[in-house]
Amino acid sequence: MLLCASLPDKLPAQIGCLGCHLVALIQPWATCGRAIAADSTVLRARGGVWHQKHREAGEVPHTSIDTQAHWTKSGWHGWVYGWKLHLITVVAGVWIPLAAELTPANADDGTEAAKLIWMGKWELPPDIRYMLGDQHYNTPLLRAVCTLKGWWLVATHRGKRPRNDVGREVRRIFHKLRSLAIENFNEHFKSIFDGHAQVHMRGLVGVRRFALGCVFVYQLALLYRHEYLGLRGSDLNLGLKAFLKAA
Repeated sequence: MLLCASLPDKLPAQIGCLGCHLVALIQPWATCGRAIAADSTVLRARGGVWHQKHREAGEVPHTSIDTQAHWTKSGWHGWVYGWKLHLITVVAGVWIPLAAELTPANADDGTEAAKLIWMGKWELPPDIRYMLGDQHYNTPLLRAVCTLKGWWLVATHRGKRPRNDVGREVRRIFHKLRSLAIENFNEHFKSIFDGHAQVHMRGLVGVRRFALGCVFVYQLALLYRHEYLGLRGSDLNLGLKAFLKAA
């Protein structure tokens, strides 16, 4: 029981170390730019939802409510009560998770990404030059962290830019690459681990153990398929769901 309780605190460092090893082994940037992408994906809490009026009053109307979860508004799903899995992945032909953390759903994306980069107990691959994100990552804090790391932060901007903006078309390419990488990875990941349904446990410790454990298992599957099955490039991702279901 004690091991299970302490496991979530160890998983982010293990994910970071294995992610670096996979990059060194697979060489995903051999034929493309050295970029990473940040995003969060929402996981629905188990049981009922805790409406804001009840939360503010300190009332828990039903025992099925996970009081450690929180609300967020998703562009795809509207308001969701649950959790956020924050991810940083490689932008390349193969999707490799490099860092991950699980928080209540109201956590700020930019702040959590900055923590993953700067405060993690591991090193991200030294070859990174660009970090890609949507408008939630276009923050002074994350921009400062990326500058200290020697990276370019490319994140969408709120509102309209001038028509004579010379960097517009270049950023359009970066944003497309980001979408193809991490948004497709999020869908792929949630499809494999049944992430579209409610999670099967309650409480931050349990959900964090589940979500981060799934990321680590995904990395181990990539390692096995590369080392023992001899797969390369995008073939590492193909058929991964069936592979893990059969394991």
